[in-house]
Amino acid sequence: MKSTLNFPEGRKIDLACLGRLAVDLYAEQFGSSLEDARSMAKYLGGSSANLAFGVARLGSKSAMISRVGNEQMGRFLLASLQQEGCDTSQVQIDPERLTALVLLGIKDRDTFPLLFMRENCADMALDADLMDGDFMAQCRALAITGTHLSTPTTLRAAKASLRYAKAHGVIRVLDIDYRPVLWGLTPRGAGENRYVADAQVTLQLQAVLPEFDLLVGTEEEFFIAGGVADDLIASLCAVRALTAATLVVKRGALGCCVIEGAIPTNINDAPTFHGERVEVRNVLGAGDAFLSGLMASLLQGKDWAQATQVANACGAIVVSRHACSAAMPTPAELDHWFHGSRNPKVDADQALAHLHRVTAPRPDWQELCVMAFDHRSQFYDLAREAGASELRIPQLKKLLVQAAAVVEKSHALHGQTGVLIDGGDYGSEALASATGRGWWVGRPVEFPGSRPLRFDGTRSIGSALVHWPSEQVVKCLVFYHPDDAFALRLEQEQKVLELWEATRQSGHELLLEIITPAALTPAGTQDAAVLRAVKRFYNLGVKPEWWKLAPMQSAGWTDLAALVHERDPYCRGAVILGLNQPLQALAASFAQANNPVVKGFMVGRTLWASPSLRWLKNELDDASLVAEVAANYVVLVQAWRARHGASSGVNQS
Repeated sequence: MKSTLNFPEGRKIDLACLGRLAVDLYAEQFGSSLEDARSMAKYLGGSSANLAFGVARLGSKSAMISRVGNEQMGRFLLASLQQEGCDTSQVQIDPERLTALVLLGIKDRDTFPLLFMRENCADMALDADLMDGDFMAQCRALAITGTHLSTPTTLRAAKASLRYAKAHGVIRVLDIDYRPVLWGLTPRGAGENRYVADAQVTLQLQAVLPEFDLLVGTEEEFFIAGGVADDLIASLCAVRALTAATLVVKRGALGCCVIEGAIPTNINDAPTFHGERVEVRNVLGAGDAFLSGLMASLLQGKDWAQATQVANACGAIVVSRHACSAAMPTPAELDHWFHGSRNPKVDADQALAHLHRVTAPRPDWQELCVMAFDHRSQFYDLAREAGASELRIPQLKKLLVQAAAVVEKSHALHGQTGVLIDGGDYGSEALASATGRGWWVGRPVEFPGSRPLRFDGTRSIGSALVHWPSEQVVKCLVFYHPDDAFALRLEQEQKVLELWEATRQSGHELLLEIITPAALTPAGTQDAAVLRAVKRFYNLGVKPEWWKLAPMQSAGWTDLAALVHERDPYCRGAVILGLNQPLQALAASFAQANNPVVKGFMVGRTLWASPSLRWLKNELDDASLVAEVAANYVVLVQAWRARHGASSGVNQS
């Protein structure tokens, strides 16, 4: 059943979405009333924004037409859309109003309290005079949600966009998206109420229905559009009398119906496309996910059977997860879903969960040149050797951040600069100063030198990660050998598994650093031992985003690449650790790291130990320390670039 919607071709934007753009604050306690929620997670929200986000995630080019405040939440929303590849050039910035907020709870699968904080908010002040007809001419489709038909200001903006869309042959879509509270029909605390019959709302909707080519809504939303409460067929007939648009009726677990012509006498006689069977966590976001899958598929040329299959799967997956936008599946997830087990317990499908983490857009680190100064005992030992107070160590680490910044600027390392810094008494200030610069930032969790592995400062690593910024990568050094005594090996592995689960829950990336103890690793067997250790952790189900390993021979890196490709092709790759080797020896070892699986280096004492000792002895001033550490760092940067011939055209002075 091929769609009769004729989307124009050869345009830059597949779908422009006009409507709500807000911050969703979801309660993290399932089964709790909103009053009793203790903590909340922040996501991009608003039905139109969810649609733009979801369509972009599924590989089509979307654009957002809305308005945000000139403040932190507005910038968060823009960044969230941009990360998915969504065009935000048509999002207006309001100098006076605040970005809208929504508070959401998940009491049970059918009870989801919503509190819309939208009093005089930015997206409801969308300015029609700023609508851009030339931009609309670059679009294939325009989607508008019912909320933006509810006030004179937003209705005027919606009508302006519809006029431009019609003039340029753009397919116009209405997501009825009926929220009675946003039409002023319920108390403000009743945001979850999805249907209140109201003749005035019906009249306002019916006045614009003829402007659309596709109408999408639940049965209750067609009740309000048609104006016949509790009679779906009569309501659909009333809608059909006003418009020849294709009607898509969402029917929850039953799937959906697509009506392109006359309304049947029984809804079950309409072309029906069945839904997916899943265990529902809550129904929040199901409609937005459904429409994302539907529109992305139609715009990609799929027929109704194919498009509704994707739409129903998107809705099913999202209702099984926390949040809406962030829960949207990727094409890789859908491929797994359709060709895998289709497990009704979506959260129990570990392969699907892994794909959700690693195939959604994320910062792209093709190469990394990382200065590591997450050391704690080594800095304490330096201070003692110098006869200096350990209270100077925090300032020393802040100066090392400056050294990294110097080299980033002088050697065009933007997008490649990284640091490893501890978050304790020594490194917390340096860590804070490095976070937010656009650098790769790693932070250790292991207790220095522990074997068996222990976590530093906590017995509950999951509780600790709650307080970490999301951009910080969890780094864990484990002294591990596959031939360790059974009890020791088991304890080590259980700790790593605990950390693995904690990072999957917190959303942080994990870097696993493996050092094989010398007593169990005779000369010439180091590479083989490390590869066996990596394989063992893969066998346990641990798939860290990064591996940090000692320098290997070229054959060792080749074997690692094959293992990573087999077990986790989405792994970020490996980085080389330093082991306090002499600077030139370490630089020379880079020549062996000629396999693309090796993304760079993470080196510490080799770069800063000697100058730091002299600084602690007051033999170097701050500027000299920064300069000397930066010079050492440059040696490794140049060696890394020379390894693959990437140094041309870069300032190497």
